[in-house]
Amino acid sequence: MKSAFVLAVTITLAGIGAAQAQDVAEGEKSFRKCMACHAIGEGAKNKVGPELNGLDGRHSGAAPGYNYTEANKKSGITWNEASFLEYIKDPRAKIPGTKMAFAGIKKESEAKDLWAYLKQFGADGKKK
Repeated sequence: MKSAFVLAVTITLAGIGAAQAQDVAEGEKSFRKCMACHAIGEGAKNKVGPELNGLDGRHSGAAPGYNYTEANKKSGITWNEASFLEYIKDPRAKIPGTKMAFAGIKKESEAKDLWAYLKQFGADGKKK
């Protein structure tokens, strides 16, 4: 009886972990919302918004050749999962004065999937 209980708990916890796992393929689908303004991958160029290669660990306002607002340059943000998740919920609330006119991604699982997709690209645009 005890081993059946332990097995049931183990299976339940494994299922919870799987449900919370980030899904790169779903993140790629979510990135379609970003493509009008941003590019990523080999050969990505700045558009209305900066290219997003090497975002993980990059300072806000630091993509080469992109004309950022002072608000972005002075935000003090270094992009990582936590800062991205907070930002992407409501970009204008996180960085008042940004020119990013995106309403945000409110669903945390979608934002996490998007981050999983973005962080796989190095500064050179190649997948890590």
